[in-house]
This record gives sequence, structure tokens and C-alpha cells, in this order.
Amino acid sequence: MYDVIVVGARCAGSPLAMLLARRGHRVLVVDRNAFPSDTLSTHYIHQPGIARLRDWGLLDKLIASGVPPVRRMNASPTLRGLAEIEGVTETYAPRRTVLDALLVDAARAAGAEVIERFTVTDLIWDDGRVVGVRGSSADTGEQEFRASFVVGADGRNSTVSKLVDAEYNRVIPALSFASYTYYDGLDWEPQLRFGSDPQVFGSWPTNDGRVLVAVMRLLDRYSEFRADVAGNFQQVVDQVLPEYGAQLRDAERAEPFRTLRYPDNYYRRSAGPGWALVGDAGYHKDPVTGWGISDALVYGELLADKLHAGLSGAQPIDKAVREYERLRDERTTDTFDFTCTRAEMKPPSPLEQAVVEAAGGSELGRNRYFTMVGGGMKSSEFFARDNLQALYEAAGTPAADRLFPTESC
Repeated sequence: MYDVIVVGARCAGSPLAMLLARRGHRVLVVDRNAFPSDTLSTHYIHQPGIARLRDWGLLDKLIASGVPPVRRMNASPTLRGLAEIEGVTETYAPRRTVLDALLVDAARAAGAEVIERFTVTDLIWDDGRVVGVRGSSADTGEQEFRASFVVGADGRNSTVSKLVDAEYNRVIPALSFASYTYYDGLDWEPQLRFGSDPQVFGSWPTNDGRVLVAVMRLLDRYSEFRADVAGNFQQVVDQVLPEYGAQLRDAERAEPFRTLRYPDNYYRRSAGPGWALVGDAGYHKDPVTGWGISDALVYGELLADKLHAGLSGAQPIDKAVREYERLRDERTTDTFDFTCTRAEMKPPSPLEQAVVEAAGGSELGRNRYFTMVGGGMKSSEFFARDNLQALYEAAGTPAADRLFPTESC
């Protein structure tokens, strides 16, 4: 009998299991994959996620993998920087073969039991409450495991969410698709750049001396893009930053393209009798802002805190987990809304153009802009009138050129 069974061992499930095991709880983690193994990902971890790895004693191990630090991001010709948030001054974009294996090993080292290549097929119920899982592996055949609580950390196509019939609380249809690959021989500054046509080009360094290069377009271009992935990929980079497009032609592509349509942006109900959802299983948004891994780490920790409160008797466990869901939804709304807006890839409005120009015109502006991007300031705070006034003054923007949001924005 376990205290908690976690279904899914990647960047949401393994940290949750590790943190609970470190507090003395008996934890089982199961995953249909073996580790190390790859998964579709933007790789990037924002400062709050890096801070969690640091506080858990895992950041040094990540750095030892050889993943290069990101000390500055390029958002425009004048807007380059990276803000210090939670004491973090550099970020990382590790391969998932590296990050996920590190997290699984940390869960094991903490005392959690991990079973790989195990596929959950059903949940065990008792009087309306989830009390375990049923599944199988090629090695053991069908098995049952019981626990006081079951957590689905099994991604966007979560089996646990389907088995508990977790309804969607909020859905915004997906607007874009992404394609990415890896190159050798590129010495590029990390960047995320929006083109005048609705498209995005980004690049950042990862393990093995490689650079991840990604492009994004609106969904209505998906079929056209798939007809010639290599040619269209090159075209996006050419159109967004021609000088980088020229360099890309001379670079050596190291791996195949990964081109994918993302599911809708959503919140699912993530707490119920004997069960919870964490990571993309409960909350997912477009990859354009790169918040998937960081949110998985941050809210995996929050769920661990609430489960510990319930398991230790400090609070009824179902109430504690409902509190996790409430806090997660409350704290991520700004990121969710900002991400969905960015995913529209609309040309910048006059207000946005004025603000970006002002932000790039002073150290104050750059710091506050990248504080917002890195999760240290809400977008509503950044676009507040008083903050914009300070940015305009620091940049020396003439009064006639200072634009502010209207009350209806």
C-alpha cells in the first residue's frame, strides 16, 4: 500500500514523487516509457523553474550535463537581456533526455519506487474514491497497485484525466503549430523573434554543443508547411531574420525535423476524491512562451506541499488538493492569457510598438520587460499606466509618443 501513486515520470511527476519521498511518504511512480527517452518539448526553463532545481539540489547536476547557460535573450534589435528572478541570473534549455532522466534518478534517490514501461489501463475505485491503478508491462503482465492518493502527471493525453472524466474548465482553441530541429556549428544568441507575417523564429543552445532552432506559424499554414518542411522552415527564418537564414543554410542539421500541431489551450478540473492532475495533464498552453516545464516544476512542488499536508493529517487531503488546484489556476491565469495572446502572432499594435521601443531604451525598461517574460511580474503590472510612464521617462520618449492602454484593454 502506497501513500501516493504518480502516473507519469517526466518533469511534473518525478519532482512530485521526489519531494513526497523526501518527506518520508511511500511513493510509486509508473511511466509507459523508459529513461532516458525523448519527448516533444521547447526545452526552455524560466527562472522560477531553475530556482526549484537549485533549491532541490539538482541544478549542479543539470549544469554538469554540459547544457550551456542562457544569460541574455534577444527579443528585438534593442531589447536584449535577462532579469534576475528568485536569485536566478541564468537559465537553461536542456534536452529532455537529460532533464527527465535526472529527475527520475532524483525520485529514486529520494526513496520513491519507479517502474518504467508500465502502462496504466484503469483506476481502482472504492465507494466513489480512487484508491489505486491497474496496468501492465511486457515484463510483469497485468498488476494492481493501491494507494491513498493517485496523481496523473501523464501529459496532454492523460489517461488518468480520461478515467476520472475530468471536465475542461476553460478552453481556448489552438492557433499555431511548431517545427523544430537541432543544428551543429551555430554560434547564435538565444532569441525569440516575431515576424511581420504571422510567424515566429526562435533559437537557444542545448546539450551536446547543439542549437535548437524552432519556427511557428498559424494553423491555416499547417498543410502547406508539411508539404515541404525543410523549405518552409528555411523560409520562416529567412523572412523573420534574413541574416540568420543565410547562416542556417551553411549549418549542419543534426537531427530530423519535429513538426507538430499542439492541442487546445486548457484548464482541466484537477482535483477530486483520491486523485489530482499536475503538469500538462491539468493545464496546458501554447509553447510560444515556453512555460510548460517551468510550470510543471513549480506546481508539482505546490501539489507536493498540499499532499503532504493531507497525508500528515494537518488538513483533510481532498480539501488540501482542491486548494492546490485553486492556487494553480489563480497564479497561472496571467501566463495563460499572455501566452494565448502571443500565440495569435498578430502584428504589434501601436501601443505594443511604443512600449517595446521604450523598454529597449533604458536599463530599467529592459529589466522590467524581461522580469515580465521570466515570470517575476504579471503582464497586467507591466502594462499598468504607472509602469509604462516610468519606462517612457527612462527612455526619454516624447510626451506625444507615449501610448497607454485604454480602460477596455
